[in-house]
Amino acid sequence: MQTKINNRFGLRLGERLEFYKGWLANPKAVGAITPTSLTTARIMASVIRPDSGLKVLELGPGNGVTTRAILEHGVRPADLYSIEFTESFLPGLRLRYPGVNFIHNDAFNISQISADLEIDKYDAVISALPLLNFPVAQRIRLVDMILELLEPGRPLVQFSYGLSPPAPTRPEKYTVKRLGTVLRNLPPARIWTYQKAS
Repeated sequence: MQTKINNRFGLRLGERLEFYKGWLANPKAVGAITPTSLTTARIMASVIRPDSGLKVLELGPGNGVTTRAILEHGVRPADLYSIEFTESFLPGLRLRYPGVNFIHNDAFNISQISADLEIDKYDAVISALPLLNFPVAQRIRLVDMILELLEPGRPLVQFSYGLSPPAPTRPEKYTVKRLGTVLRNLPPARIWTYQKAS
């Protein structure tokens, strides 16, 4: 029991150290002043269907809190593809989560990355990207690209510190719903789902 507690503490400490190291190196790319809470990450991961037979895509794993929640939800490491822009996060991620397909790249290249991986459709996309750091047109373009890569009816899950969705509602293209609000996250996080309009 004590060993399990020590392992958990070591994992969390490692995640926090990686986060602050990445934040110091590139605060705009990290986009937050504290790591995502595990509560937020678990809500985001809750929409995934681990037995769908499809891959899951994670954008912006950062220190790995959301990666952990996705794996805890039942996704096999080999079925999880995770794109991280900040290179300094990758050694710690690969050490803590062996078997996950971590890719050093820009999430805005997602269409080409998926084509290179020969993945046509994902079950879900879980994104912790700091979208509010990008122009609105770029956010909308990213959402459009991601929705083309999702199985029909499946969601893009995005969290944000803003009061409204980080990519605005476009009923002719996609719907946006609030999945949850986590006040215990610092700052409070709002979790949104985007789905392609039928």
